[in-house]
Amino acid sequence: MNPQNNLSHNSHAIVIGGSMTGLLTARILINHYNRVTIIERDRLPDQPIYRPGVPQSRQGHVLLERGRAILEELFPGFQEEIVARGAHPLDMAEDLAWLTPFGWGIRFDLNVIMLSCSRFFLEWNVRRRLNAFPQIKFQQGSEVKGLLMDAEGVLVTGARVRTGEEEKPLFADLVVDASGRNSKAPQWLEQLGYLPPQETIVTAHIGYASRVYEFPEGLDADWKGFLVQTLPPYQPRGGFLLPIEGNRWLVTLGGGDGDYPPGDEEAFLEFIRTLPTPVMYDAIQKAKARSPIYCYRGTQNHLRQYDRLSQLPDGFVALGDSVCAFNPIYGQGMTAAALSALLLDRTLKTWQKDSLWGFSLHFQKKLAKENAPLWEMATTEDCRYQTVVGMSPTPSVRFMHGYMDRVVALTTESVFVRQTLLNVFNLLTPAIALFHPKILLRVLKKVLLGGVRDRAKASKPLPSQFKLQNHA
Repeated sequence: MNPQNNLSHNSHAIVIGGSMTGLLTARILINHYNRVTIIERDRLPDQPIYRPGVPQSRQGHVLLERGRAILEELFPGFQEEIVARGAHPLDMAEDLAWLTPFGWGIRFDLNVIMLSCSRFFLEWNVRRRLNAFPQIKFQQGSEVKGLLMDAEGVLVTGARVRTGEEEKPLFADLVVDASGRNSKAPQWLEQLGYLPPQETIVTAHIGYASRVYEFPEGLDADWKGFLVQTLPPYQPRGGFLLPIEGNRWLVTLGGGDGDYPPGDEEAFLEFIRTLPTPVMYDAIQKAKARSPIYCYRGTQNHLRQYDRLSQLPDGFVALGDSVCAFNPIYGQGMTAAALSALLLDRTLKTWQKDSLWGFSLHFQKKLAKENAPLWEMATTEDCRYQTVVGMSPTPSVRFMHGYMDRVVALTTESVFVRQTLLNVFNLLTPAIALFHPKILLRVLKKVLLGGVRDRAKASKPLPSQFKLQNHA
């Protein structure tokens, strides 16, 4: 049988999940299908507030430069619109004071912009934009209970959708699973007689705690936000402070190896006080708390290897956290979601317009290649922690740890090195750029001269002032 996708006036795609991955996927699917239905378990709020389906949304999130550019491509004028409503565009080299384990990162005008706002504020603004497309429909308060198949058992033809107590079939030419870490797609495939994908979980027992503060009046600081980088295994604690909508700060603390930030106020403040700089602690002394302290520990790296299946029904694909979910500490999640949506767009454009035969497995293999460097970065960095489970540091991983330590140390004195590292971090440049001759030679010089401090010694508190000064 040859599955058809004729793009007639009735062509229809289903997106499972209304989080960032699902929203961006729906946007690109209207380039290929006449109707798109987003199935979402929650009742989506008409205000930028928390909803249960995104339990991590109260923690700090950033939209990296690559992700910001993709949103601007999909929704022209998006940055101007969201900034007018209260989001903050931050130049990561100039506006963000970054305390590395080896000192403060050198600061300069780079124009690599990240959008700083709350997660639910960002999603709310994207939903507002999607509402302008009549082809897109939200089916709220509904849950997918399984996939529909054709008589030959080779083509997904839709999904079984429960709304309240009623379950109905919803037919479609393509079903996209964007339901996130807790995806039920492996079970749905088993129900249809297919093997589920192999799964890999890597965890360094990292937890977060976040709180919103009112922006203090009269603050004299030359930064808009700052980040205290962890130093595992010697210093598993870190945190960041970022401006968000409503003239507020969002303070997020992180701790690995089971050294989780606490949820009670006294211990939360004491955790901040133990960071290797007093800047964050001093800053919030001048600010009023405007929320409870919210804790979150669902930080495992989780990989479902659909690309390694020998068979996968056509008419169905999975992407975003449903396939590859990263430790949120590296800030890749939303940008990776945007990249996977763009990949689906490109793959559909180059595929035969009258057929989806073989498309699903083809797409999953392409997605796996795109996710591979992000997965490697997140998991190898997690291998720095003593309690990591699911992966062991190999000699090559330990070599990369040592090399990256020296690169990070150079960001405290070299504009070129910091610019390159930030470009890699923002997914603008492949990681191989960190081996540019200008960087490699400086690293070798550091090794020969012993110019990088021992990591254990570097974990001691570093002196700093409340008003951070640019490095020369």
